[in-house]
Amino acid sequence: MLVLGIESSCDETAAAVVDNQKRLLSSVVYSQAEHQAFGGVVPEIAARAHLQKVGSVVETALAKAGVTFRDLSAVAASAGPGLIGGVIVGVMTAKAIAAVHNLPFIAVNHLEAHALTARLGQDVPFPYLLLLTSGGHCQILIAEGIGKFKRLGATVDDAAGEAFDKAAKMMGLGYPGGPKIEQYALNGDAARFDFPRPMVGKAGCDLSFSGLKTAVRRAVESFAPDGVLEHAVLSEKDIADLCACFQRAVLETLCSRLKNGIKTFKKEHPEGTHLVVAGGVAANRALRGALENLAKKNKLTFAAAPMNLCTDNGAMVAWAGMEHFLAGQSDPLDFSPRPRWPLDPAAKR
Repeated sequence: MLVLGIESSCDETAAAVVDNQKRLLSSVVYSQAEHQAFGGVVPEIAARAHLQKVGSVVETALAKAGVTFRDLSAVAASAGPGLIGGVIVGVMTAKAIAAVHNLPFIAVNHLEAHALTARLGQDVPFPYLLLLTSGGHCQILIAEGIGKFKRLGATVDDAAGEAFDKAAKMMGLGYPGGPKIEQYALNGDAARFDFPRPMVGKAGCDLSFSGLKTAVRRAVESFAPDGVLEHAVLSEKDIADLCACFQRAVLETLCSRLKNGIKTFKKEHPEGTHLVVAGGVAANRALRGALENLAKKNKLTFAAAPMNLCTDNGAMVAWAGMEHFLAGQSDPLDFSPRPRWPLDPAAKR
């Protein structure tokens, strides 16, 4: 069985083909460099770029997999949440393919695609505890089954990935900021700056990163003679130390909140065996190391999406589509793209 997956929810136009034996036959990603000049993703520019590239990306994915539309069992697309212009491009492309070639159409929740990616690379049984962390989302959930998630906590303001990008921008590192902060942090003094660990010590699993982001801004402003951020003069050592301290604060915050999540997970699902991390921030090696240690201390097995499938890609959408297809699930062609689509509809916010 073969599923084509299409991803277009933010600034990557991607397509991939997977089979039911967990083999990734192709994965093509076009990353939109157009946004670097703006320091973030511009929705209108993103939507236009998706429209221009999606056809060729899909064709290339099929060619690399050595298959045609006639060989497919189903076609899937990220149908939300995301920037609605881009989501519409991917969904309408998948619907057109499904209609022309008489294939089942599967509307994939973009967050669930991230959440299930670890199952593509290895054996991760349900239920498992999940940290889903990216530029737009930061949540702690219990993955109980296909399409079944219980949210234990979420950020009350900014996502961890967004904090990485904004902190990097303050230091003049450009966009995207996560990989650059991780690289600088390798040579930094993680004790030089005293940054806060938001929400640490409080009950529950909610997260917060706006206060940490503000602390970084004030630290950078202290290097400006007039206190203006844009006038800050930072040495390479200053940047490395700022990055190391910021990254440490993020990791310690995530691990602290996950400790509460592990207690709840073990209480509700004593049979559960895995702690999983997914999303763009899951590519951070320091985070993977910290979570692996946390899992070991709590007698859980750590799992993560393959490093090259942490950021947005078509493979995660194709695999999520495959999981739903194997469960006998598909969607009508009048399915409406969703700018908001919570994994846990029962969550209070």
